[in-house]
Amino acid sequence: MSMKLQKRLAASIKDCGKGRIWLDPNEANEISMANSRFNVRKLIKDGLIIRKAVKMHSRSRVRKNLDAKRKGRHTGIGKRKGTREARMPTKVLWMRRQRVLRRLLRKYRQQKKIDKHIYHFFYRHAKGNCYKN
Repeated sequence: MSMKLQKRLAASIKDCGKGRIWLDPNEANEISMANSRFNVRKLIKDGLIIRKAVKMHSRSRVRKNLDAKRKGRHTGIGKRKGTREARMPTKVLWMRRQRVLRRLLRKYRQQKKIDKHIYHFFYRHAKGNCYKN
């Protein structure tokens, strides 16, 4: 005996897919007699039709892999897709270095460790790639 109708009605009532509906196999006769939404609601109330819980989608493996990646695993040549430039652009590295050096120079000028002439000299040299850090 097919309980396709009851499953469809139950899914509609419980607002989920048909896969999540559980029909009590021991009460198949009683369930198959239900041919309306009203009857299906009654069966749901009695517990003969149940909406199953959502299946878990575990992220534990993902977390484990990310921890390993933070330690430097799984990052060899075979795992890389983009070029070195695409992965970490030299322009970005340059901008970071310039900003660090310029921030330091501004701090020294403000603290009167260097005067504006020396500041300008160092600023120009920083731009000219004379200093690495």
